[in-house]
Amino acid sequence: MKKIKLEILGLSPSQSQAGSFALVLGEELGNRRLPIIIGVFEAQAIAVQIENIVPNRPMTHDLFKSFADGMNYTLKEIVISDLKEGIFYAKIVCTDNLREVEIDARPSDAIAIGLRFDIPIFTYEAILSEAGIVSSSLTEDEEDEEDGVKETLRTTGSSKDQLRDLTFDELQRMLDDALSKEDYEKAASIRDEMGRRN
Repeated sequence: MKKIKLEILGLSPSQSQAGSFALVLGEELGNRRLPIIIGVFEAQAIAVQIENIVPNRPMTHDLFKSFADGMNYTLKEIVISDLKEGIFYAKIVCTDNLREVEIDARPSDAIAIGLRFDIPIFTYEAILSEAGIVSSSLTEDEEDEEDGVKETLRTTGSSKDQLRDLTFDELQRMLDDALSKEDYEKAASIRDEMGRRN
C-alpha cells in the first residue's frame, strides 16, 4: 500500500469535548488534512516536545525513549495504520538491526513518541482518502448559498441528526467554511457524515 508522509500542522483545544484536543496532520505534498481528537495528556506530551520544553522529570513518552535507547532499539517511523468506526489506529515501527517490530499504539501516543525520536509520520492513501479533508474554493453564488446554510445551523444547531438532514452540497459548503475557519473538529464531524453516505 502507498504510504503518504504527514506533518503536524496544529494542536488546539476541542470546542465540543472538554479535556480533548484536535491534532491536525497534513500531507506533506498536498492539501488534505487529517484531524484526530486526542486527550489532554497526550496533547501536553506532543506540545512539550514541539516547543522543546524540558520537564523537571521525564514524562511517560520520555521513558519509552530512554528504554528504547537503552535496549538499542531504533525507531524508524510512525504509521497511522487503520480507521475503524471513526477511531484511528497506529503502529510504531522499530528495529534492533536484526528484526523489525511493529508496536500497536494510539496515534496520539505514537506521535508523541515519534517526535522524541525525530522520525517521520505516515498514513496510507486509503485512510487519507476516507478521512482526509480537502478545502475547495467557492464561487460568489456558492458563498451566498453557504450563508444560508450557516444561518440554518445557527437556528437549528449542528448535531449529527441535523447534519443528516442536509444535502451533500450543503455539507460540502459547511466543510469548506469549517476549514477556512480552521475549525477542524467541526470539519471532522461533517466529513464523517459525508463518508457515511458514500
